[in-house]
Amino acid sequence: MKKRVLVLCTGNSCRSQMAEALINHDLGERWQAFSAGTQPAGYVHPLALKALAEAGIVHEGESKSVEQFYGQDFDVVITVCDDAAENCPVWLGRGKRVHIGFPDPAKVEGTDEEKWRAFVQTRDAIRERVCGYLAGLE
Repeated sequence: MKKRVLVLCTGNSCRSQMAEALINHDLGERWQAFSAGTQPAGYVHPLALKALAEAGIVHEGESKSVEQFYGQDFDVVITVCDDAAENCPVWLGRGKRVHIGFPDPAKVEGTDEEKWRAFVQTRDAIRERVCGYLAGLE
């Protein structure tokens, strides 16, 4: 049986979406990932989807509220932004809660190339730190 992980962020449009897709792609035999936001944006950022596609991952993401997952058990709940870590409701379900934070690539200002580079760097950092953390729990 697969272990379950919930990845939380504020808007559930960039970091948590990329983490969900990367976990399901890289660790899908042992982990099933879900993502949600404390204040869902209602969309998945196009550059997050593009960064995933560049890594060979097709993600059909949907920005969801954490409320959708209340009452469900997870082996791990990971917050990937400081705001979600601070404002995340007390998780009443089973599971360890950890924070592995990343800067928000959607807030990067500059050229299109600089914005793109921020999404790629965030994708790679999530793959290394979040997937690495979960792989170490097996």
